Formats: sequence, C-alpha cells, structure tokens
Amino acid sequence: MPTLNEAAHLEAAVSDLLGGGVEPGAARLVIVDGGSTDGTLALAERLVREHASVRLLHNPARIQSAAVNLAVRGFGHDFDVLIRCDAHALYPPAFCARLLETLAQKQADSVVVPLDSVGRGPLQRAVARVSNSPVGTGGAAHRAGHTSGFVDHGHHAAFRMDTFRNCGGYDESFTHNEDAEFDCRQRALGGRVFLDSAIRVTYHPRASFGGLWRQYFCYGAGRSRTARRHPGSLRVRQIALPLHLGVSLVAFAGSPWWPALLVWPAAYLGLLTLVALSWAVQQGSLAALLTGPVALVMHSAWATGFLAGLLQRREQVWRPHMTVPLRLAEGLGEQA
Repeated sequence: MPTLNEAAHLEAAVSDLLGGGVEPGAARLVIVDGGSTDGTLALAERLVREHASVRLLHNPARIQSAAVNLAVRGFGHDFDVLIRCDAHALYPPAFCARLLETLAQKQADSVVVPLDSVGRGPLQRAVARVSNSPVGTGGAAHRAGHTSGFVDHGHHAAFRMDTFRNCGGYDESFTHNEDAEFDCRQRALGGRVFLDSAIRVTYHPRASFGGLWRQYFCYGAGRSRTARRHPGSLRVRQIALPLHLGVSLVAFAGSPWWPALLVWPAAYLGLLTLVALSWAVQQGSLAALLTGPVALVMHSAWATGFLAGLLQRREQVWRPHMTVPLRLAEGLGEQA
C-alpha cells in the first residue's frame, strides 16, 4: 500500500484489508510511505505496533510505482501473490481471499477490479458521478463496469509474484499510468489479465477543481508516454480528447475571421450542459449541475497533459527483449 499524506484514509483501508479473509500469518500488509507530513507516518507506526502482519517501509522516490517495487524487493522472497492496494480506497469483505480465488480459478496472471467512485460533499459527489459514467471514462470496462472477462487493462489488484517480477515490475520513471504501461508489457510477454466485476473497490476522488485538474493532467501525460511506448495500446476514446482540444483551440483562434468555427466548442459545451441538467433532474438536486464543469476540467486537463507529454518527453517503442526482471533485495523485508 503506497502512501503519501493519507492520514484521513489509511486506518479505514488497513482495517478493511486485515479483514480480507486471509490468515494473518499467511500475509503481510506493507505500507510504503513517500515522506508524509500529515500524520500518516505516526499512524502507520501505530498500526505496525498493533498488528503483527503490518510492516512499514520508507520510499525515497515518493511515487507509487517505486513504492510497489520496493515492497516486492523486500518481501517477494516469501510470497506467491502480490496485491496492490491504495490507501485512498475502501475494500469489500474478504477482498484478498476473493482475489486469490479468482486468480486460481481463471488461471490468470493478474486480476483487476472495477473502481467505483463515491463522494462526500457536493463537488466530490459530482466528480464521482462523472467518473462512474461514460462521460468521464469513455466506457472503460474497469470504471463502474459490470462484465467480467479477460481484458487489456483494469484497476490493479492481484498479481502472481513471479509474473510481476519477470515482467520487470513497474517502470519507476512513470509517476502516473504505470499500471497501464505494465499491462502492455505483461500481455506482450504472454500474461493474461482477468477483470472480476464482482470484486469492487470504492474510491474517494479529488474534492477540489485544482486537485482534479492536476490529477487528470498527470493521467493524460502518463497515457501519452504509454501510447508511444506501446503504440497498439491507444484507444479511440483516448485520441478523441486531444483531438477535440486541438480543434477547439483552432476554432477559437480562427473565430474572428470565421465565427462559424465556434459551432464545434459550442456544441461540446451544450452537450455537457444537457448532461448536467439531466443528472440534476434525475437526482432532484441543483448540486448535480457541477457535473458539467467537472467533466470540462477532466477532459481539458487530460487532453492538455497528453499533448504536453508529446512535447516534453521522447519515448522509445518497447520490445520484449528489453525486459529486465525485477531483482529481490536480500534482507530488506526482515529489517522492515
């Protein structure tokens, strides 16, 4: 479980996972902290004292990809399955046991799950509403989907430890989209990814427009890298947003000479308005009108991040022969 300033969510997530249906001696819950300053570390240290199966590692790199790799290096000697967890989430009963069962039954190399967003205040609920709909996800199967089956990608949950290591683990140069990039390598090396739609994780999304913009900008930039490293992974829904942003910018720039160009961005804004009004009527709440601005921020931030990524960093197309297995670090787990 990577953490960075998750004091508000850590204890609830750990409580869910410790009741995950796996015998305490058969598992370790490794909190990997990236330098929290909000009390997360003190809370994690208390959880280590209270629960024999909880460990704490410090992650100088701060990012999630490095945190998961660090836990695998330290504890991969002793365990056959890796379950990646997020502190910013809540987990269903017997979460870990159900993942192990699906992993075995489906003979998969990894199991992914749907991510259902929920919010507390009006803005966070609007973010959750958009995140759970095709307006925010483009129809991605692992976002509020209800169909199980083998997929290209999903919200990461369980891996066979050997598969994760032999694929090289996460690429630690990725601050975002490391999961999708890993899945591209995993499938290219013969791995199979199974989405179990019955095992659902609840996620608390960003609760401010600024935080939402930064998050989706980084998502777009990360996807830009993955798309160039693995060209076959790009989907129409991911091309659509940068293309729309480019067309809209051209329309605004050319509108002083040809006002008809504004039809495109006006139609887009009109569509978002209609969707927001429809949701407001369905829910009987004016607060649902926030879904329009939320969708606008998510779309524009993701597209801006994608285009910025094209300009900021070059990528080499990945080939299977470039795989370097993730090595284990002797003694790290025992010292944790």
